[in-house]
Amino acid sequence: MDKKRIPLEMLLMFSVFVIATCGLIYELVAGALASYLLGDSVKQFSFIIGVYLFSMGVGSYLAKFIKGNLIDKFVEIEILVGIVGGISSVVLFILFNTLAHFESVLYLFVFFTGCLVGVEIPILMNILKDRIGFKDLVSNVFAFDYIGALLASILFPLVLIPKLGIVKTPLFFGLINISIAIFLCFYLKKELSKPFSLRIKSLGAFILLLGLFIFSDKILSYSEEKLYGENVVFTKSSPYQRIVLTRNNREFRLYLNNNLQFSSTDEYRYHEALVHPVMSMAKNIGRVLILGGGDGFAVREVLKYKEVKNITLVDLDGEMTDFFTTNETMRGLNQNSMSSPKLKVINKDAYIWVKECKQKFDVIIIDFPDPSNYSLGKLYSLQFYKELERLTTPDTKVVIQTTSPYFAPKSFWCIEKTVNQIFPFTAAYHTYVPSFGEWGFSMASFEPINNTIYRKIPNLKFYDYNFRQLSYFTKDMKAADVEVNRLDNQILVRYFDEEWGKVQ
Repeated sequence: MDKKRIPLEMLLMFSVFVIATCGLIYELVAGALASYLLGDSVKQFSFIIGVYLFSMGVGSYLAKFIKGNLIDKFVEIEILVGIVGGISSVVLFILFNTLAHFESVLYLFVFFTGCLVGVEIPILMNILKDRIGFKDLVSNVFAFDYIGALLASILFPLVLIPKLGIVKTPLFFGLINISIAIFLCFYLKKELSKPFSLRIKSLGAFILLLGLFIFSDKILSYSEEKLYGENVVFTKSSPYQRIVLTRNNREFRLYLNNNLQFSSTDEYRYHEALVHPVMSMAKNIGRVLILGGGDGFAVREVLKYKEVKNITLVDLDGEMTDFFTTNETMRGLNQNSMSSPKLKVINKDAYIWVKECKQKFDVIIIDFPDPSNYSLGKLYSLQFYKELERLTTPDTKVVIQTTSPYFAPKSFWCIEKTVNQIFPFTAAYHTYVPSFGEWGFSMASFEPINNTIYRKIPNLKFYDYNFRQLSYFTKDMKAADVEVNRLDNQILVRYFDEEWGKVQ
């Protein structure tokens, strides 16, 4: 009897570790999935963590009402956790484009998963209370619980999302949950009241999740094709975003976290408007810095100027820059610009890189995604532009994409006002891009922007160097009384969320 108690105690303590690891993985998956599909990662993660912790408390409270053979109950709950947590991403991806109240289903999954995880720990403690002293029991349970949580938080961004992706990760950990249940069914058969029934349930659940794991790529492709309404030709989950490339009869379209980034039919209008005004008006263009722009389209336009000696491109996501460097179709679209000997690619957070950089540049082109969350909002903040100032000379010209002045005028003029706090001369302008509508930019300098053209590139598809025409704003594209976007208030993200929320 003594020999059996020791392995049982060790096994159940190991189960605590597995429960904590799997439970936190399911929570992180829900948060990542919500930020991919719904945007605003800070809000989504905050709400999901809150709901998850609350539901764990509910589960812990309900555990006191569970009677009967507690090892039986523990195995049953372990099976349920594996199923509910494991299938969460599959179900949510399929339902996203077909369900009106998607967020309700998302939080329902989070709540049920949290409840089940919350029930498990008290049941385990009740099973072990006669085998381990109370002091040691509490210490050991919480030690294993916190260690499991730490492991999950490290593995999730560094290994699981890059290697398995957002759908396979919860299925994999669901299989781990159910594997523990299967092992307990056979190892503790004398202590279970219905071992045969539990074996059938656990093996059935394992086969279900294994099948979903094997066919998860096909399921994800099906759900993404329904979501985007087009043929999905490439998908990749990087540590930072979900990259999806689609194709129809006339165009390729790139989506990052469900947000359209470009259409191959009209991206030239955006990139010519972004690059050529600043390149034509800057006195010197030998040293060019591009922040963002991992697709290589801005680089393509910059390389049209023979005076350019070197280009530094800083983009956070290595998966993004690698794709546009190696994929044959994308190389055709960006004219193989990412392989230019003049280009140096750096995969690093732009805010950190700018703070550490000691170089000076003649032209700085900022092509970040829209400020849809706080991690992006910091790249449009007053503090960021202060850091950027160190990289400039008195002649440096800067251009920034500044979202739509039509759909989000407060956001647009907030960025303009923030830039103007550092650079005394700014020029806001916009152009029409069919896939997006009116889209805006801001040029900034330490000297007046007087529309002097120093150089021109022939045969551009769109831009004709009539900068004044792009600088005219109608009444419905103006906004007054906007605040400066500071790092500690991130007012821009709130403007953006409010304005684009009305459009979607």
